[in-house]
Amino acid sequence: MMKDLFIGLSQNEFLNTAAKKYGLKLGGQNVVAGTNLEEAIQSIKELNAHGISCTVDNLGEFVFKKEEAIEAKNQILEVIEAIHENQVDAHISLKPSQLGLDIDYSFCLENVREIVDRASRYGIFVNMDMEDSKRLQPSFDILDELSKEYDNVGTVIQAYFFGAKDDIKKYKDFRLRIVKGAYKEPVEIAYQGKSEIDVNFIKLIEWHLLNGKFTSIATHDHKVINHVKEFVRVNNIPKEKFEFQMLYGFRKDLQLKLASEGYNFCTYVPFGNDWYGYFMRRLAERPQNLNLVAKQVFNKKTNTMLGVAAGAFLLGRMTKRRKK
Repeated sequence: MMKDLFIGLSQNEFLNTAAKKYGLKLGGQNVVAGTNLEEAIQSIKELNAHGISCTVDNLGEFVFKKEEAIEAKNQILEVIEAIHENQVDAHISLKPSQLGLDIDYSFCLENVREIVDRASRYGIFVNMDMEDSKRLQPSFDILDELSKEYDNVGTVIQAYFFGAKDDIKKYKDFRLRIVKGAYKEPVEIAYQGKSEIDVNFIKLIEWHLLNGKFTSIATHDHKVINHVKEFVRVNNIPKEKFEFQMLYGFRKDLQLKLASEGYNFCTYVPFGNDWYGYFMRRLAERPQNLNLVAKQVFNKKTNTMLGVAAGAFLLGRMTKRRKK
């Protein structure tokens, strides 16, 4: 029920609009690295100083106008230039829906191609984030097309899909990020229970560690992390073949600890005004993430969590007024 609630909130157009209007002061500043590129680069530099690399997400998705998709493309190109100019340890994460996948496949393909091409010139990797099942195959199709020309592009495998095992085998020679999955999917194509998803998540991680190119293990779960540590030790898998990955603002102490232990570590760094849907899906993906944010906040003795609560209350009141 919690997952359904957060998914519903993430897709609420009015709440997303209101969150953009009132900005990160409603609580998003704890999980988003600023509203502009300058702030994001500064956050990346701070993480790099601790031996942590970054993958940068210019927030936004579900675009239905070509002008908006082109604007998003140009913003991502600016991120690539900023990464190169500042010589920071970072790469790109992008969502095909932000670049026009719901408008026209060929239009989206050319937008993504331009981004991958620019990144390729600077030796910057581009990761295509996977979205819901409706966009799954077209996104794989874009990856297939671009991989004929470029070797700096990879994607995400979502463990809750029944077909994830086949997908990970097909794309074993790609750099892959393995996640549990953050969207509500039908029972015909996806596992619904946490235990089933967790089991498949571990299976996919182990398989790709043994057979794949490079594995990004995206989790905040210390049990999964400890399992992976032991698995790579027993199987003599070098640290150069994988990294742990977490979201900006979550479990900061653990992020620093893993980096200090010599593991490759990458923080997913989102920035921009379109933060509300992203934040809600992170809570849908793992409702315990709300506890992680709260612990981080209270440890720092800030009022951010109060801001989250006040923001939720304010947005709720605004919704009721609108309905009246």
